Amino acid sequence: MIVLASIGGGVAHALSIAFGMTWEILWALVLGFALSGVVQAVVSKGEMTRLLPDDSPRTLAIACGLGAASSSCSYAAVALARSIFRKGANFTAAMAFEFASTNLVIELGIILALLIGWRFTLAEFIGGPIMVVFLALLFRAFLTPRLLKIARKEAGMGRRGSMEGHAEMDMSVTEGSILSRITSPQGATAISHYFVMDWAAIYRDILGGLLIAGALAAWVPNSFWQSFFLVDHPFWAKVWGPLVGPLVSMLSFVCSIGNVPLAAVLWNGGISFGGVIAFIFADLIILPILNIYRKYYGGKVSLFLLATFYATMAAAGYVIEILFDVLGLTPMGPRHAKVVEASVHLNYTTVLDLVFLVVVAILVIRFLRTGGPAMLRMMDAPMEHDAASDDPDAAHAVHQRSGSATYTCPMHPEVEGREGGTCPKCGMKLVPKA
Repeated sequence: MIVLASIGGGVAHALSIAFGMTWEILWALVLGFALSGVVQAVVSKGEMTRLLPDDSPRTLAIACGLGAASSSCSYAAVALARSIFRKGANFTAAMAFEFASTNLVIELGIILALLIGWRFTLAEFIGGPIMVVFLALLFRAFLTPRLLKIARKEAGMGRRGSMEGHAEMDMSVTEGSILSRITSPQGATAISHYFVMDWAAIYRDILGGLLIAGALAAWVPNSFWQSFFLVDHPFWAKVWGPLVGPLVSMLSFVCSIGNVPLAAVLWNGGISFGGVIAFIFADLIILPILNIYRKYYGGKVSLFLLATFYATMAAAGYVIEILFDVLGLTPMGPRHAKVVEASVHLNYTTVLDLVFLVVVAILVIRFLRTGGPAMLRMMDAPMEHDAASDDPDAAHAVHQRSGSATYTCPMHPEVEGREGGTCPKCGMKLVPKA
């Protein structure tokens, strides 16, 4: 009985910490996803392929901008990167887009500032572009034409990974001023759909990150982390942190902004400043995503991505460590990342949480009233039109089989129209009906 009580008390302690961290960042999560929904509602995914033809500095800068304006879900970013690569985008630019969409998004910066501090937000937004530069240099040096040919051939196979439907969804409103797009009925619908679908894509990672962070904070003593991160050897701790940070991230299985609570626990435990940044960067090489790379691009290219991504993330961690030390911006003194137990008081956090829960209710109601559930069911399904739309010969074959140019919405098959039309329910471009 004593043992059971002890176990029960430990679980309760872990859940209490997970809830406390959730309550602390709830309003920021809602704000971040709402802003992300607004940006996605006015930025069209259809232009990405045209805007990413090569690996020039200008193109990579555009890739970073497009990534920052997209969903923060790592799985959706990986699926969308393959989609635009299949349609002709440059491979390096597609991978830069991936990096930006998980490391330069609004919600990540807000959560970092709340849980660990503004210096980590600054480091994230400085380190992201640095990481893209390193990636481009490594790809130019080691991405051979043979590997690129393998990647394009394997990508063309259309093997299913995760979130292909979510990655393909494009409800953006592109006509009129930005304010008129946001305030229009179509814009409001698009914002609500992106908001709910982004949550549906990422809630498992956020929940998993909070629960794992709660468990580690409750069950693993700081003495273990301090020993593991070489706290008693300041120089070697700075060398070790960016090397081991990505490895810990890989094994955590948590990606996107779900790894920020874990980063808070590791920071309190003694990992170096650069190690925290490298850990957060490494959400694109967790084991489930490495398996998706294998499906998308084949075994050889997935190993190449693992090696180059790991090197890039560790190198960016070292640069941030050195740069912030020189500028005197590295946090010093006691580490007080917000790894707190459940505590709800009438303060600004509680008021903001309640206000933004009302925002959630408004967006969810709009989502439910505008055909959202039907689209949500398709979110993790492969887009059946991909092969035809990516291959002109396949598209021509579809026309030959059907005998006519009938077009339909991939999300709403009951909607039909002419070439070049869009679905009145979701705004997606109509594709040839097989």
